[in-house]
Amino acid sequence: MKEIDYRKISAETCRIVLGVTCIFSGTVKAIDPVGGAIKMEDYFGAFGLSALNPIALFMSINLSAIEFLLGLCILMAVYRKLTTTCMLAFMTFMTLLTLYLAVFNPVHDCGCFGEAIIITNWQTFLKNILVLLPASIVIFIYHKKMTPIYTYKVYWFVLLFGYLFSAGFSYYNHYHLPIMDFRPYKIGANIPQLMSFPEDAPQDEYQFIYEKDGKKETFTPETAPAGDSTWRFVEAKLIKPGYVPPITSFELYDTNEENIAEEIMADERGVFLLISPKLEKASDKDIDEINNIYDYAVEHGMRFYGVTSSSTKEDVAAWINNTCAEYPFLTADDVTLKTIIRANPGLVLLKSGTILEKWNHNDIPSEDTAESIIEELLNPSDKKRNEEKSPWTLIVCCFALPLSFVWIYDYFRNRRNNKSK
Repeated sequence: MKEIDYRKISAETCRIVLGVTCIFSGTVKAIDPVGGAIKMEDYFGAFGLSALNPIALFMSINLSAIEFLLGLCILMAVYRKLTTTCMLAFMTFMTLLTLYLAVFNPVHDCGCFGEAIIITNWQTFLKNILVLLPASIVIFIYHKKMTPIYTYKVYWFVLLFGYLFSAGFSYYNHYHLPIMDFRPYKIGANIPQLMSFPEDAPQDEYQFIYEKDGKKETFTPETAPAGDSTWRFVEAKLIKPGYVPPITSFELYDTNEENIAEEIMADERGVFLLISPKLEKASDKDIDEINNIYDYAVEHGMRFYGVTSSSTKEDVAAWINNTCAEYPFLTADDVTLKTIIRANPGLVLLKSGTILEKWNHNDIPSEDTAESIIEELLNPSDKKRNEEKSPWTLIVCCFALPLSFVWIYDYFRNRRNNKSK
């Protein structure tokens, strides 16, 4: 009876866990490279490295590509000694970093799974110290027990293809918009509903501490001696947070500093919002398409606003002068605008508070197609809904087919070489 090799089983199990985790993490980061750049800027600010902000997007794209590549190489057992060494070094660094984040909390969310899965810094540290770091130690020690999928002669292809695919996928999502939106302002979302509180939503639970005769006591809201002057209030402690709506605030201010967000969300004809978090950095190369949409809005009695955040009046005036913009501008919170759309500028179509469509400035419909596209969005037909397809099938094929063809070629070439010997 053949003896069970528990070391091999452990190595193969850990290899799968680490490979899948890194591929997933790299993929969700590549889906939203701008979100990754924002998280990078948070890290730079926390560690006094804000001078690196200009390369945040470059680092975001490369970090996701390297993480994806590392997971792919581990899963395929490519360059086993090198990749397991890199994995151990990577997980050691990340474990120490997440311990620091958990203790000092300079960044509230480490961003290890992008916007797809939000976990606390302590949860991230425990994930690393209890699962991923031990798994990386196992495959580092027993890397020879990992069964390669390819022969050594095509390792270079897996390495090069894995990096270029992830980087290209990330750049595609940056040039257009993320193919999957993990944020609350996704297409089809109704903003007023996402800001509302369900009737049975749990409320914040507090404890109140009062002092009397030098002694402190803890009370619930019902038993607190609020009207008793013999007690002195010390502090209130939140012991259990209540329900937090996906969208906590949505405010749009006009030139009179009046919040007209509710008025816009109540509009049943449709509203266009040209969003630019930083107007002074906005691209104006697609301004003809933007102005065509504005002309369409005017012809059909629809509202069209430019929306920006911290830009000065001079920046707005410069944009109007350079682009011949005739639409009014609103101001909003910078974080809110970056959350709504990952583009600068980006165009959003709202109707009755529901997001019907979002466009990167590179994808705004041309004059020839704009009217038919917008009419379909405002009054969708069942036929159009049925025609909509997910891009994931094409993406998976673009990734899996080249690796499959190379594996088939590598397998039969290896068999032929073995027979010739």
